[in-house]
Amino acid sequence: MTEQGKPIIVGVPKETFPGERRVALVPDVVPAVIKAGAEVLVETGAGVEAGITDEHFTQKGAKIVGRDEIFAKSDVVFQVRTHGANPEAGKADLGKFRQGQIVIGFTESLGEPALSKELGEKGVTLFSLELLPRITRAQSMDVLSSMATIAGYKAVLFAADVLPKIFPMFMTAAGTIAPARVFIVGVGVAGLQAIATAKRLGAVVSAYDIRPAVKDQVKSLGAKFVEMDLDTGEAEDSGGYAKAMDEEFYRKQREMMMKVVAESDVVITTAAVPGKKAPILVTEEMVKGMSPGSVVVDLAAERGGNCELTSPGETVQVHGVNIMGPFNVPSTVPFHASQMYAKNITTFFQNLVKEGAIDLNMEDEIIADTMVAKGGEVVSARVKELLGA
Repeated sequence: MTEQGKPIIVGVPKETFPGERRVALVPDVVPAVIKAGAEVLVETGAGVEAGITDEHFTQKGAKIVGRDEIFAKSDVVFQVRTHGANPEAGKADLGKFRQGQIVIGFTESLGEPALSKELGEKGVTLFSLELLPRITRAQSMDVLSSMATIAGYKAVLFAADVLPKIFPMFMTAAGTIAPARVFIVGVGVAGLQAIATAKRLGAVVSAYDIRPAVKDQVKSLGAKFVEMDLDTGEAEDSGGYAKAMDEEFYRKQREMMMKVVAESDVVITTAAVPGKKAPILVTEEMVKGMSPGSVVVDLAAERGGNCELTSPGETVQVHGVNIMGPFNVPSTVPFHASQMYAKNITTFFQNLVKEGAIDLNMEDEIIADTMVAKGGEVVSARVKELLGA
């Protein structure tokens, strides 16, 4: 309920970013949002691309309305991509936001801080789910991990579809077929899921990360951890994410990776630093050493790519090697990506609500760290720093 005793109105507009098939809320979590004291409005056709009909939403208690009504009536707007993460198509909605409205979603505020500022100037209270602190209480809200899980899984399927070999070892009357060799670079959530998926398909898997602490995780999944004699003492930040290193570190790393890459049928790279250009880890020289028909899947393509030859958003063949630079990979599995995202954003919303009313408790680390803008101005220290404020 709002301060006036009326239900909080949560609105879910259809995503407008080109090719975006996810939806910010799914029918199964609508009852949880209602139980928190809200009424749920969903735009007509918002879930169609994810295989969810309007009837599915209404069966769970949501009301289907037009886009203008979503923005006009909603106290809280759930989006996958806010204006910052939807820079062109998102412009059409800028004039629809209202003073005091709460907007929750991906904002790209570390990569496109000016766009978050532009949305904040409309008077909305903007929350960026990318900025969630790495604390136990926030794990059930962690959209980055959820989407990385999908991306790591799908990257292996992309590679398997293009590679002119099968992944598992086969013992046949026509002889023995050797298993494919897959090398994962970057063992965060996406990397771990890629390892697990490649192993399930029967490949021989090895992996590398600048954080030596992940070695046990790699081995627990049945993969080999590639050891490199590098100083990795400053490789991990306080939140558990890999930090950007200097160019000399990456140069030495590339030299040591040369042999491993040459022996691999598939290389999947996942190394991205939020708000920064992805480091180059796979050089043209490494690609030249790979066998014809081999595959590189660059999950960091949206940030420029970890492979020197990646063409973001495209699949290209260079030196006989297929180099894939897919964009928005979670959107290629829209049903389950939406399901995971919806659970995350609903849990985040429940944390904002106390006794049926919105409670922006700035003593709560989750609320304080994710709030980008409020009252017409940027309030996030990290985003203000990027803006030069």
